[in-house]
Parts: sequence; C-alpha cells; structure tokens
Amino acid sequence: MQVNPTITAAEIARLAGVGRAAVSNWRKRYADFPAPVGGTSASPEFDLTQVEQWLRGQGKLPELTTADRLWRRVAAASETPAAGLAAIGEQLLARQRGQRARRTADPHLKPLLPDVHALADELGSQAAFDDLWQRFSAPGPGRPFATPDDLADLMVGLANVAGGTVLDPAAGSGATLRAAARAGCTEAYGQELDEDLARLAGLWLALRDVPGEVAAGDSLRADAFAGRTFDALVCHPPFGVTNWGHEELGYDPRWEYGLPPRTEPELAWVQHALTHLRPGGHAVLLMPPAAAGRRAGRRIRSRLLRGGALRAVVALPSGMAAPHGVPLHLWVLRRPAADAPSPVKVLLVDAAEIAVTELPARVLDLWRSFHAAHDAEVEEIGFARAVPIVDLVAEEGESDVTPARRQFALGGEQTREQYLRLMEQLNALVGGLPALMPSVTPAAGDTSVLHTSVTELVRTGALELIGPIRSTTDAGDTSAADGAGGLPVLSADDVVEGSGPSGDGSQRLSQRVELVAGDVVVPVAVRQLATRVIDDKKGLLGPNLYLLRPNPAALDPWFLAGQLRTSANQRQAASLSGSMRFDIRRAQVRRLPLTEQREYGAAFQRLETLESTIRHAALVSADVVQLAIDGLAGGSLLPVNPTH
Repeated sequence: MQVNPTITAAEIARLAGVGRAAVSNWRKRYADFPAPVGGTSASPEFDLTQVEQWLRGQGKLPELTTADRLWRRVAAASETPAAGLAAIGEQLLARQRGQRARRTADPHLKPLLPDVHALADELGSQAAFDDLWQRFSAPGPGRPFATPDDLADLMVGLANVAGGTVLDPAAGSGATLRAAARAGCTEAYGQELDEDLARLAGLWLALRDVPGEVAAGDSLRADAFAGRTFDALVCHPPFGVTNWGHEELGYDPRWEYGLPPRTEPELAWVQHALTHLRPGGHAVLLMPPAAAGRRAGRRIRSRLLRGGALRAVVALPSGMAAPHGVPLHLWVLRRPAADAPSPVKVLLVDAAEIAVTELPARVLDLWRSFHAAHDAEVEEIGFARAVPIVDLVAEEGESDVTPARRQFALGGEQTREQYLRLMEQLNALVGGLPALMPSVTPAAGDTSVLHTSVTELVRTGALELIGPIRSTTDAGDTSAADGAGGLPVLSADDVVEGSGPSGDGSQRLSQRVELVAGDVVVPVAVRQLATRVIDDKKGLLGPNLYLLRPNPAALDPWFLAGQLRTSANQRQAASLSGSMRFDIRRAQVRRLPLTEQREYGAAFQRLETLESTIRHAALVSADVVQLAIDGLAGGSLLPVNPTH
C-alpha cells in the first residue's frame, strides 16, 4: 500500500516561505486546512499531498526547483532527514560508478527516484548530493548541528591536514571531513554514533573519491580505529554528556594524563584525540569555555600543559563559534615528539570581539608564527599572549587556560575609546526607560475580581499544559529519549535571564516538545517565579520547565504570563515543603474577556521589555565601572572635580 509522506507545521512554514505562527493561524482560520494525520498534539504531522493541494489552492505554494522539490519530499518522506538523504546518496553513488542502484525498501522514497535522476542529470551526482546536503545542514527539526564551513576550515588549517591523513572521531554529517578534503588531506577517516549521519559522511567522501571510511559507533566505548594513528585530528565532540563511559573505562590506556572525572567528558575526548595522533601531529577540538577553567579538570589540564600537549586555546566570537550563538573555544593539541624540545609557553587568543570575516587569517597567521618559531614571544594587547606554562600551573593548581583571563589590560587609548562608547550606550538605555513604562491609572470603586486556576483552564480547553520533561542524559536512560535534533534547548536559566534557547542541540530529552510563538514557559525550580512568552525563535522545551500553550480564542499569552508572575501566585504555587519549587497548576488567573486581556497583555509586555532593558543596562554599567577604574588607575582617564 502506498503511504503518503507527512510534514510538520515547521516544515509547512518553510515550504510556504512563512513563519510558524502563520501556519498556526491558517489552522485556526480555515476550516478546510488539512487535519493532522499523526504526530502528537504538541507536534502534529500532516499529509504532504493534502498540504500541497491546499497551499496551491490558496496561492501560497511557490514554484520550486528540482532540488527544492526533491529535498522537501526527502525530508518529509523519511523517518529522519538524515536517513532519507543517505538513501538518496547511495542512489547517486551507484549512478556515478555506473552501477545499478539497489532497490530501496522504503516505500516513501521509491516515488522520489525520478527526481533524483533528474537532478543528477542536471548537476551531476556530486553536485546533486552537495545541493541536498546544504539543505540538510541548515538548522531545522530533526537535523543535528553542522559545524559551519568557515569554522571547519579554520580547524583544519590549525591542524595542518594538508598532505596527510586525518581523523574525526565525532564526525556528525562530515562537515570537518569535508573541510579536510578541501584542504588537501590524503585520506579521511571518521566515526559517528548516529548510523545515518555516518552513512552521510562516508557517502560524501566516496562521491569525491577521497580514500578513507566513516564507521558507525561510540568512539569512546567502541573505538573503530583503536591502535591507529593519524597525521591530524579535528573534532567537535558532544558537550556535557556525563554518561560517556566513566565507569566502564576507568582503566583505559588512553587516560595518559589522568582519568577524566565523570563531569569532564570533554577531557576524555582530548585524550582520545592525543592517542590517535602520530608524534608531532596536531589535533583541534571545539570545546565549551568551562572546560578551560573548571576545578574538576585542573589536574588533567596541568598535566597536558606540563607535558607539552596543550599548545593553544582560542576563544571564538559568538557569531562563529557554533551552536546557536554560544561562544566556544578551540583547543590546539600536539602529540609530543621524543626529539622535540619541551614547550615553555602556550598561546592564548581572545578573539571574542574580532570580526568573523577577519578572524581565520589572523588566527592562522598568529598560530603558524608561534609554532614555527618554537614558542615565539606573542603580546598583542587585548587579543593574544604567549603565556609561560610555569605561570599557569603554579597558581594553586588551577591551570586555568581561559584566554580572556590571561590578557593584559587595554592600552590607554583603547580604554578611553571603549569607555566613551559604553557610556553612550548606557545613556541611551537609561534615557529610554521612562518611555517603556506602561500608562496606568488607579482603579475606582470595587476592585474585587474573579479568578480561576490553571488546572481549571486546562480542564475547560482554554490552556494546554505540557511538562515538565526531564533530561535523560544524566540518568543514563536513553530508552525513551529523543535527541534535540540540532535545535537549541530552552533552559530555566534562559527563562530567568531573558535570553534565547542556549542548550546544546545534542541533549537527550524524555519528550520532544518544539516551542511555538505564543507559548508561555515557567521554570519549576527558581528563587522567584518567572515566565517567558516565546516569540518566533526556534527551540525545544528543556528539562524542569512547564509549557502553557493558550488557546488563542480564550487566552492572551502576555496576559497569562503577567498574571502568573504575581506575588500571590508566588505564594500560591510554591511548594509547601519550603523548597523553591512551583506547581503552576495551583496558580490563579483573572477571568476577563479576551479584548480586556489583550489590553492588560500589552501592559505586561511593556513591563517585560522594561525589565529586559534594565537587565541590559546593569551589564553595561558593570563594564563602564570596570573600565573607569582601570582608566583612572592607569592614568588614561582623569577625574573631573564637579565643584570646579
């Protein structure tokens, strides 16, 4: 029986070239909009053919190229986009080699084969696969984070892969291996936990006739290349995965610099990388900033420094540094060679404020000069410094290699310029605060109002309550877990701080709940009850958060968020045990007509903007004060006596 492919609301939005909120509005406004055929209430799925017919009838379906049409159907027809693209890639590889393609067992993909051959006729097998891979690597549901090309190129440049063999033990869909091939490596190897992603990475190498292989499996627990060494290694390991194998790998010979603590999985990947390097070879790993200074890892960092294995740390700008704008570090490692002199310095580069366009060339030139001259003197104020290793390991055993903490202060002229710039920014923020206050007036007469509970709103259908879900990573329970699929995960800290979803897309969650515009999110455990109304930012609901999804015909989301944050609800929803946990189902909400709710909602929204601006101004104020102290102490700023 022919099974029609399905499509999610987010994919409908991309298909029609609109935001997800528009799709939500279509479902409410148009009675003939196709009904869901699967999925869940939080993430429904629709029949692709029915959706295309409806969009075409409404004049909302743009003309598509062969590649657009094929990718849309691949993404919708497969269990995962990676599996679908891998199946298409195998067809293209067979065609390129003049072989008869294997019959696909997936009934969803069989109807796509004519488009596959049409695209190959148009572009060639290699270019056709590249075209589809670019669509796959774009952010979206079910897709892992792919290391951006400019970052991957910088990593392989620092590792000096040209003319040698290279390994990526956490290859993902192959972004760094692709960069290594572009840089002229002779052979490329990889390992990846996700079998479909491993297939994708291997297919790209095969289509380009790059010697090598990509194995599927867990690199730490089941190393596919045990005992083999390579000229270079590049890797973006998974962050914060505490069930990485600490217990079963306690006596593993790879831990040359010490057994990594359970909470320091990144240091396990560092030592795994060093094991696979030939003497004198370099590895470059993308690392979370905390790995440079966490106390739990200080002994291993100290041994890496003393042994000459850690050669450089580069703090990247947020616009380049990987998932979802989170600023990360690059660690440059070297397998010590027996006949090489022991290093005496490590290069620490704080490139967080450098323009992304100029960063690669500047960092590569700096690293090559430092390495070629055997620990050359480097001193670029506020940017880079070659720090004596003895200074790092002598500080009470901390061995903190965070670049920003090891730079000398800005020069006088730079201090003055930055101080004046931040003062202008602070004056603008503070000056705009009065305009953000909503206009209010005291109520006259009887101010008693009727309330209803969140539980009652859920029962009557005015509200859908989801969560709290849990993270399955720490518990080691992956039986029912869904990966975040490359989307950022909203955390309780994000809600409190008013920031966008920042959690790593590789996090495993007990339930996959995609955030939509108008959702109201409330942390379970915080010092003070907090709420967040979701805009159009893509993300997933993180652990220990309630998600309240209002029915737009009954509840205004900003009105709901403001009502939940009252002092009365702070007391009403707090745990009776005295801990800072909230049961949001006990919270009370005023009963008002929707038109009045929207008036109150607009006022609550202005207050949220005011609060966010004050928070921003506080951060700028702290920077202004520190710069003023540095400038006054250093003589670049002079005090002005207000009485003269």
